[in-house]
Parts: sequence; C-alpha cells; structure tokens
Amino acid sequence: MPPAGLVRAVERVRHLLRRLHQRAVPAPAAMLEMILGAWVAQGIAAAAQLGVADALAGGPLSAVELARRVDANPDTLDRLMRALVGEGIFRRTRDGRYALNALGDTLRKDAPVSIAGMAKFVGSPQHREHWSHLADAVRSGEAVIPKLRGKEAFDYLGSEPELGAIFNDAMTSISELAIAPVVAAYDYTRFGVIADIGGGHGRLLAAVLRATPSARGLLYDLPGVVAGAPELLVKYGVADRVQVVAGSFFDSVPAGADAYVMKNIIHDWPDDKAVAILRNVRAAAAPGTTLLLIEGVIPDHDREFLGKWTDMEMLIGIAARERTEDGYRRLYEQAGFRLTRVVATASPFSVVEGVAI
Repeated sequence: MPPAGLVRAVERVRHLLRRLHQRAVPAPAAMLEMILGAWVAQGIAAAAQLGVADALAGGPLSAVELARRVDANPDTLDRLMRALVGEGIFRRTRDGRYALNALGDTLRKDAPVSIAGMAKFVGSPQHREHWSHLADAVRSGEAVIPKLRGKEAFDYLGSEPELGAIFNDAMTSISELAIAPVVAAYDYTRFGVIADIGGGHGRLLAAVLRATPSARGLLYDLPGVVAGAPELLVKYGVADRVQVVAGSFFDSVPAGADAYVMKNIIHDWPDDKAVAILRNVRAAAAPGTTLLLIEGVIPDHDREFLGKWTDMEMLIGIAARERTEDGYRRLYEQAGFRLTRVVATASPFSVVEGVAI
C-alpha cells in the first residue's frame, strides 16, 4: 500500500496534466469532451450489463465469439468494443480479437475488487433519471428520489429488488476498494475491543481484526443485516473473536468498546440525524473512548476529489452530504466528542478520529 502522501502527490501531478490537456485545445472542445464523458460511462455500464469481462476471462475472443457468449449482435458489440478500447478499457490483440487489460478486468464479477456493480448502478435507467434532476435538487436543497418515487431512497431500493441488488453490489465494491488503505493507514493495536457500528456483514471489522490479532470485535447492525455476518466472519477466520449484536443505531449502541468505528454511515444523514446517531454512540462510550469515522472528507483545495461528486449523489438521493474536516468537527462537538485528527489514506477515504469528552 503506497503512503498517503505519495498518492496525494500523484493526484496533484494528474491534476496538473489534466489542466494542461484542457488548455491545449479550445475551451469548447475541452468542455464537449467532459460532457460526452457521460457516453463513456454508459458504454462501460453496457459492457458490465452484458458481462463482457466475464466472457473474456478465459482468453481473447473475436467479436463474433464474444457476441455469442454475451448474446449480443456481433456488429454492434464490435462497435461498442472499438469505442471502449479507444478509452483504454479492454484491448485488441494483433489478430483482431478482444481481450482483458487492467481496466477491463475490474468489470469481472469475481475480480478481487470488482467495479461491475457500480458501473451497472450508475448506468441504470433509474439512476440516470435521478441525476437528470440535479438542477432541481440544487435549486431546492431537497432530495430528488422522494419527490420522483413517492418514498425515501432506501425504501425505494427495497421496492425495486433488481435495482436494490445492483446497489448492494455497487456499495460492496466501493467498500472493498477502501478497506485495505483504511486498515494500513491507522494503528488499531491499542484497542482491546473494537465495535463496528452499522458494519453490515463485518467485512471491515474482519480486516481490522486480522491486522490486530490481540483485539476482539463487536459487530452491530440491523437484525436482517447481521444475520448474514457469521459466514463472512468464518471465511476470514475471526468469528471466534466477534460478538454479533442486532439493533439500530437510532435506538442505542452497545457499551463496552475501546473504539467505535463507523464506515460511510454519517454521510448518509443530514446534520440533525447524524448528531442523533453520534449521541447514541457517546451514550455508550466512556470518557476517553475513541470514535473513528471512515468517510470521504472533502479537502480544502480546488482539485478533483471523488467526494465532491458523491456529495451531489448524497443530495440527489437523501438530502445528505459529504463534509469537510470542520463539518465533522462541528458534529463531534454537538455529540460530545472532540475531533483529534483526520488521518489520510491511500484511497479517497480518511479516518476521522475523535475522543469522548
């Protein structure tokens, strides 16, 4: 895992090169290129929906062979692949067959870190329709989904099983992308009991415990969620060190942990509900207990940063937000914590450390 400082330096170089690229062409051409990035995203989504990467996992295929594997028209699939290869996604061999490369490989369902679920979710008709109302959300400051679908975002996903399954796959892939950097960037060895609040099936907790052999874990989430945790905890060899507890963090949080971890939870809620959740954690935490929020903290610069766009996703879906360090500091103070530091990782996520006061 590269040091976070090195990753930030590479990001600055990429930013400068991108700005140089933009200034090397007329402004309308640069703007058109960015606008038409939506077409590229949809092409990637189509490849994921068709299962192109999975079909190529066994080796290169001609357009006809690939079309047969994915049940597509050979001519139109060939045209899609030509466009994707031009973007560096997949490659063409000297004999004209299509093959995986590093980017194309990420669209395999069984890739170590698969982005297929995210591609399909962003490319779904429903998600595209939600984003088409971004201007309305910016005007009103209100979420799009409740107005458009007549129900809150998570209720809507529950009512659309296919879309809900795609969303879960997408969130799993993004979570997996963050786990190794988050575990590498922070020292968890000083904690005897680590509680993962809203921790799903326990993937993050399992990774933390594997890196901290002396610690024990507590996994807390809704009953229907933690029901699937034992299989995962056994898979990663930590089941004997984890206590699984069912419940809602809006009601209460189990006491007795030395550190409370919450990954991508607080960004799902507006300030009042975020403070309510954190106050429940504070009620369970003794003075001096550590709170660790793993979130995409928006940095104080004008360069590209993923969190600036996920902030718009939060607005559209649930009228929530990504936050700056000062934003998290204010939440901590209202909930009875003191923010001590923000630890950068090699990913877009940071560890926001605080202590109960």
